[in-house]
Amino acid sequence: MTRQLIKWSFQGKWIAGGFGLTLLLIGLVTFASFNNTTEIKQSANRVHHTYQTLNTLTNFSAAMTGAESARRGYIFLGNTQDFKRYQDEVANMRSEIKLLKEQIYSSLSQQQRFIQLNALVSQRLALLQQSIELYQKDRTALPTQNNITDRSISIREKILPIIAAITAEEQSYLQTSLQQSEYSINLRIFIEILGTVLIIVVIFSLCVILERQWIKRDRIESLESSLAQEIKLGELKIQLFSMISHEFRTPLSVILLSSQLLKEILEELVDEKQLKNLYRIQSSAKLMNHLLTDILTLTRAEAGKLDYKSQLINVESFCLNLVEDLRLFDTTPHLIEFKNYSECFRAYLDEKLLYSILSNLLLNAIKYSSADKKIYLVLNSESKAIVFQVIDEGIGIPLAEQQKIYEPFYRCQNVDNIVGTGLGLSVVKKCVERHQGEITVKSQVGVGTTFTVKIPHQM
Repeated sequence: MTRQLIKWSFQGKWIAGGFGLTLLLIGLVTFASFNNTTEIKQSANRVHHTYQTLNTLTNFSAAMTGAESARRGYIFLGNTQDFKRYQDEVANMRSEIKLLKEQIYSSLSQQQRFIQLNALVSQRLALLQQSIELYQKDRTALPTQNNITDRSISIREKILPIIAAITAEEQSYLQTSLQQSEYSINLRIFIEILGTVLIIVVIFSLCVILERQWIKRDRIESLESSLAQEIKLGELKIQLFSMISHEFRTPLSVILLSSQLLKEILEELVDEKQLKNLYRIQSSAKLMNHLLTDILTLTRAEAGKLDYKSQLINVESFCLNLVEDLRLFDTTPHLIEFKNYSECFRAYLDEKLLYSILSNLLLNAIKYSSADKKIYLVLNSESKAIVFQVIDEGIGIPLAEQQKIYEPFYRCQNVDNIVGTGLGLSVVKKCVERHQGEITVKSQVGVGTTFTVKIPHQM
């Protein structure tokens, strides 16, 4: 009896010590995880703040472009709606520059860049206002207006590198914050894994000490329960893999078998069975394509939300401004010629989405054309739609690949070493669809490419 009490006392101390050590480890892991979670939250806030800054820069650039576009529309056409849009865009510029002052990273270099940017923006706004006032006083002062426009473009050329430098440094801060978040997450995972392993070791040691029969019986019951769950899980996995195997392997088997039969037939004289096997191959391919299409459709439904804000814009002025903008960014000068065959000068469109459509198409034309080749931006209209065409004399798109060019990250085989991401046409496609329009392409390798975008008229 005394020996049993001594033995139980010894085991009791180990049990009490083991539970105490377990609670201590749990407390330490919880405390470390809490501190690490706080650091992750702070990093996430920094990342969110940086994204807001980058978004503000994008909005400011768009407002700056819109203000210039509206000013020209007002001066050249005398439309009061363009003047109202000009005032709105100027207000947006002032709002965004004020917001940027609060959001920009508080480093000396960024503050100096912001001071330069703010000064140049003030100069440009003053020029734009001077142009408006001059037009209201004397509409015939075209030489002075042209001089103001040249000065405004010169200031814009100074603004763009500053915006690019601010963006680059903000992206650098973003990358640093992301790396810190990644480090914090990895550290938390390590701490939790280490703490879990230590807790398991302690609990296992306690189980070793507790050698009584009821503990062994509980362990056996637990193992039996775990075994039953494992068996059930194994059965579910078997059913799942059986279904996947049936859905994917059967069409592939049909394709392979039909291809083999077709090959054997082609080795002899051609007969009617060849068409039958071809139809079987096509049927199986369509089945696989339908399945993949469903998956992609679901993915799109769960993902993108593209904003659409329709407004009445001067399409001709918009195209002229776009061509001018692209000339500023083109490192190897290309001759971009704008042709207007349309009698519809104004249309309800989303200006930002239209900019994405035409700029991506023109940038692709520039990218895949040599500098001595012409590029055309053509504006036309139909009874129910406004039509844009981008025509180049570049490398062209192989016929077999023309159905794939709108896929994200897809690039044709003939691009060689030309740098690109394969995202431009995917963006164009989504923007056109958001307008409820359509896009078509005609291309021949070595001759050139024509993209046609039709956007229905809206009231």
